[in-house]
Amino acid sequence: MPPTAADAAAVIARLKAAGLPIGTVTVYTAANDPNHLLGRPGGYTSKASFADTTVKPDQARDSSAGSVDLGGSVEVYADNASATARADYITKSEKSMPMLGTEYDYVSGGVLLRLSQVLTPDQAAAYKKVLG
Repeated sequence: MPPTAADAAAVIARLKAAGLPIGTVTVYTAANDPNHLLGRPGGYTSKASFADTTVKPDQARDSSAGSVDLGGSVEVYADNASATARADYITKSEKSMPMLGTEYDYVSGGVLLRLSQVLTPDQAAAYKKVLG
């Protein structure tokens, strides 16, 4: 079932409650959002990132705090179309700059779940299943 929570931290709490290996969580504000999209036109209404405890920092291309490479992030949009457009943008960016690597992106309702490329397909599928 698609998430109904309009809050990224609540989505991450649901993933963790389902037993997924979520460690440190960072909740962003408009002041510290690294993408500068929070609350802005066309941007997300909520964003949080998390570390997956199975991902070792030396496996990640970007091991800075809050990096998707260390686990993932949740971005919440006003609607499915906006979340899908952001996922499409990320996919196109990855294709045009292969040195950045790839990530798993799953959309459910207005929620975009972004997961580290370090995770195996089975690990990513477990997150997708809980997301709905």
